[in-house]
Amino acid sequence: MINALVQATLDELVGRGVERGLQVAAYLDGELVLDAWAGVADATTGRPVDGASLFVVFSCGKGVLATGVHLLAERGQLDYDATVGSYWPAFASHGKDGITVRQVLTHTAGIPQLPADTTPEDLCDWDHICAGISALSPLWPPGTRTGYHARTFGFVLGELVRRIDGRPVARFIQEELCQPLGIRDLFFGVPPEVEPRVARMEDDPAPEPQPVLPPDSLLPLVFPPSLPPTATFFNRLDVRRACIPSSNGIMNARSLARIYAALACGGELDAVRLLTPASIDRASALQTDDVDAVVGMPIPKGLGYMLGGELSPMGSRLTAFGHPGSGGSIGFADPEYRFAFALTKTRQVTGLPGTDAAYLVAEATRAALGIPHAQVATLQHASYGESRSREHGT
Repeated sequence: MINALVQATLDELVGRGVERGLQVAAYLDGELVLDAWAGVADATTGRPVDGASLFVVFSCGKGVLATGVHLLAERGQLDYDATVGSYWPAFASHGKDGITVRQVLTHTAGIPQLPADTTPEDLCDWDHICAGISALSPLWPPGTRTGYHARTFGFVLGELVRRIDGRPVARFIQEELCQPLGIRDLFFGVPPEVEPRVARMEDDPAPEPQPVLPPDSLLPLVFPPSLPPTATFFNRLDVRRACIPSSNGIMNARSLARIYAALACGGELDAVRLLTPASIDRASALQTDDVDAVVGMPIPKGLGYMLGGELSPMGSRLTAFGHPGSGGSIGFADPEYRFAFALTKTRQVTGLPGTDAAYLVAEATRAALGIPHAQVATLQHASYGESRSREHGT
């Protein structure tokens, strides 16, 4: 029943030409209750989307990576308030010696920019890009502002995982998150055997006019012209095979939703314990909702997760958490209703808040399941999140 109701929304988006191909999956109380798709995965060949199709989900990977970091914290191998340099000594230079893991997770570290003149080939070279990041100087005193660390987030946290655990972050995610949950279709760097299933990404055929940026905008530093967040860039084979955790997670909706299904159910799914409820509470507590210095608008953030808010696909509850991706993909957990949702797609279309595909499909899914958007609860949960935030000294 729910598939049919949501399918109508997917078909309408494709039929109007807003989207080319989409997948959606949702869990309720630990059960997969929605698994649907529409459109084509490759417009050049006409290959249709199916449940096994894989999509670049861009920054949705940040939420998966953050979950791995929280696993290390739960095991006592990582302290959120320890400095990054205590695990990665070369990082503690050029004014970065006081940057903490918490500040990286909350995008307050002051290093959202990539090293100057970074090329696509550099971005695919893990050791090269980490050496470049270790030589950066903060753009603001760490901890004093929040600004979206669009790409450095993944490399800093991924290098922390590697230095603490010993395994490359892509392998750590596979062995510690995916394999225990039976997830076979979630990658940071795709292996050759699954490449035929990867959808071809597309840019928005009718993009909105870009506003003139103010002289002090950080966007050109965070997204330099040499590394545009375009479909052409992410269709490159070398980019897809590389591990770029902030940007090039490749997966299907089923896999992304399953990660969040465990988190929505207190950290356990099908008798597999991913995190404890206490760890999830710490990770999803509101840390900052200040105006983001890169994006230019307030964004409620937890530790590596974005939180729900008005017109968010996650709903208005600040207790909902996850991460969107460029172009409109998303994965999130809503623990209050033990609900998890993921949308993957081919086309780089976000749309205005409240009109984009992720919002419309998530709203249709909630309506079919009887889950409210819960706008009236926003202030109540904001107070709860703020109280939890104060407990953690932020």
